[in-house]
Amino acid sequence: MIQLKSEREIELMKGAGKLVAEIHQEIGKLIQPGISTLEIDTFVEDYMKKNGALPAQKGYKGYEYATCASINDEICHGFPRKTPLKNGDVVTIDFVTNLNGGLADSAWTYTVGDVSEEILQVCKATKDALYVGIKEALVGNRVGDVGAAIQEFIEPLNYGIVRDFAGHGIGPTIHEEPNIPHFGKRGRGQRFKEGMVITIEPMINTGFWASQMDSNGWTARTVDGSISVQYEHTIVIAKEGPLILTEQN
Repeated sequence: MIQLKSEREIELMKGAGKLVAEIHQEIGKLIQPGISTLEIDTFVEDYMKKNGALPAQKGYKGYEYATCASINDEICHGFPRKTPLKNGDVVTIDFVTNLNGGLADSAWTYTVGDVSEEILQVCKATKDALYVGIKEALVGNRVGDVGAAIQEFIEPLNYGIVRDFAGHGIGPTIHEEPNIPHFGKRGRGQRFKEGMVITIEPMINTGFWASQMDSNGWTARTVDGSISVQYEHTIVIAKEGPLILTEQN
């Protein structure tokens, strides 16, 4: 069931979103060859707790970490680990913050040291696709409008759009209806209403779109070993247009 959020709930989620954005900005300062994603995970959890927040992912369906840390061909839900990041790596850090009952969710892809022009291009394209999708998150539009806009933008660039994972509603729990695929047809799917809060989070591969699951039951990776990147914001469907709660600028 889709839950429309009250003004009070949205205010709480705004606070959580501001903190999520702040943490991502701090992660950007930390990312360099030699740091491990487990160190980043510890930093994120400590930063949340110092600011009166909790890592909402920790304990969710048995998940053990404050963040997901997906490296190179990992699409999503990678486990933080002790292995140091290397020059040329790409890592997506994804987490949900609970601040006084308000939730916000954002994933961001970071490049480590010097990366190839191909990686820079797919990162830019994926981030641009996120904002292309957000522009369609309007009262009266439909879920399919978001996916279609992203698909129309990405496919001419010959990248793969991950089909097996999608954006979603959020608050007061992490994953709620509706699902927000990053491909689709305009005019199809659930109609957006004022007070809905959703995530849009395109996952784009440099190669084929398909994914496969690791034996840990959580981590998805590309079937062809291609690089995958992701950018995600939490958005309120508001009368005046989409309100991004996790914007970093």
